[in-house]
Amino acid sequence: MATIERELKTISFVPQPLVNVHESAAQRLSAMMQEKQLENYALRVFVSGGGCSGLQYGMTFDNEVREDDADYVVNGLRVLVDPVSARYLRGASIEYSEELLGGGFKIDNPNAISACGCGHSFRAREDGDEGDEESYGGACGSCGCH
Repeated sequence: MATIERELKTISFVPQPLVNVHESAAQRLSAMMQEKQLENYALRVFVSGGGCSGLQYGMTFDNEVREDDADYVVNGLRVLVDPVSARYLRGASIEYSEELLGGGFKIDNPNAISACGCGHSFRAREDGDEGDEESYGGACGSCGCH
């Protein structure tokens, strides 16, 4: 029993970020802030109502931390997420690619049960909602994804 207790004490808990930002995305976003001469700013990731699926992703540079914001650093980038958005974004990750077709920032969200074809709009899993996988890939009509 003492061996197990000793082993448990040496295991350190490393919390996962609310929204993970892959290294390539963090580097690109940091470069964008530098280009715009935004010192002491953070990336604010949020969800707002809209889009063809009901909710849409947003990202902006922000230098104001609001009460109850999640405020953390991942891959050298400071990230802010408000508590309402956190409900929909927990476990999501932001990637960046420079591909000619389909390049740019992409959010992979485990809480989305359906999404617009362009990936900017999504429908979130509600409590007890198992999701409808066939509803994935709708068209918003304003982004050319249809």
